Amino acid sequence: MKAAATAAAAASDPRKAAIRSLIRIEKDGRYSNLETESVLRGGEMTGPDRRLYSRLVYGAIERKITLDLIISQYSKLPPERLDPECRIALRLGLYQLLFSDRIPDHAAVSGTVGAVRERFRGYVNGVLRSFIRAEKKYRLPPRDRAAEYLSAAYSASPSVVSVLTESYGEERAEEILSSSAGERPICLRLNTLRSGASSRLPDGARPAEGALAGIAAFADALTPEIRRGIENGDWFVEDASSIIAAETLGALPGDSVADVCSAPGGKSFSTAIRMENRGNLASFDIRENKLSLVRDGAARLGIDIIRTERRDGRSPDESLFGSFDRVLVDAPCSGLGVIGKKPEIRYKGADEISLLPGIQRGILEASAKYVAPGGVIVYSTCTLNRKENEEVASSLFTPGSPFEPVGFDVPGVGKSEGGMLTIFPRAGEFPTDGFFIAAGRKKS
Repeated sequence: MKAAATAAAAASDPRKAAIRSLIRIEKDGRYSNLETESVLRGGEMTGPDRRLYSRLVYGAIERKITLDLIISQYSKLPPERLDPECRIALRLGLYQLLFSDRIPDHAAVSGTVGAVRERFRGYVNGVLRSFIRAEKKYRLPPRDRAAEYLSAAYSASPSVVSVLTESYGEERAEEILSSSAGERPICLRLNTLRSGASSRLPDGARPAEGALAGIAAFADALTPEIRRGIENGDWFVEDASSIIAAETLGALPGDSVADVCSAPGGKSFSTAIRMENRGNLASFDIRENKLSLVRDGAARLGIDIIRTERRDGRSPDESLFGSFDRVLVDAPCSGLGVIGKKPEIRYKGADEISLLPGIQRGILEASAKYVAPGGVIVYSTCTLNRKENEEVASSLFTPGSPFEPVGFDVPGVGKSEGGMLTIFPRAGEFPTDGFFIAAGRKKS
């Protein structure tokens, strides 16, 4: 009984739960989103504690390099020599002290100290209070060592920093990393197949403007009301940039459309809704288990024009050549545009990134064969890397190619150049993740 009570108390305390989750993520390599969803489904935490737990887990991962740098400057032992529970507790406490303006210092320290076992409490308390006494100061590498500085200041691997600086320069790379930290609004794609969807927004949600006016809304948290709306099919979570990619495809009622890398289905759903659930939409993906998410989501939203099929995007079906009015290629990518939502991506290595352009080019070239004369193809990624974006998309428009660039304008975001548009992460009234979109039309 005592052990059960202790476990229940740990599950209901957001800091204790966060430490346990971070240990599991670090030890077992679990993805943070799967771990947090599993813990929150347990239902032990309610209200603000759920949001605090999620923010602590994501924040400690998001700022890991910076937090370990601070630990190395205030701890007698370097981070790698500390017990995992002690190291993670220090990250958690330092994160609250440095990056959360909602938690008073005394609450951050006492809450973190109380969340660890007795043997670590004195050490954790001492390091955190030393940091406070030093006015929360710490040393970063000098700015003239740009790669080291950006990695330490914004907690990203040298490989990620290198990709961003080579693609966009040091100033833009710093803007990307800076704008991809902290809490981000949630974008809801409204199911306008249901009458009055755009006027039936949940409390706390604000309608999107510009390119997404009338079809999307933003909210600061997944409230119970928003969750109920997702379960009922009134809306679904889809980033603004992702919705823009589906809008750029421009599918119309009655069209024949292929989404060749469709799972988990967001762009297929947006496209089907835009088509007013009239026409044909083939959703392909290489992972059969992920296609079940597409089928379940379509059923929840009342969409019946989607058919799913397991396919390797690099191996096209000759029987489908030239048979689609519009083809969407949302290719697998390094994800550097969504590090604000998937913090593990910050720590990707060069090998993980360098293999992707070849795969993306193979999928794009194969998928282009599906487009009917006069039809449109859209290539998109949720990354910020010219080698995965412009260099791959430009292969569609080589001399002698049957495709020509399609210009497009995204109100409130920007205009394409040569049929291509890079969307950088930003906050404000129209928050977006980093994204790339290219559009081409097959000559008749």
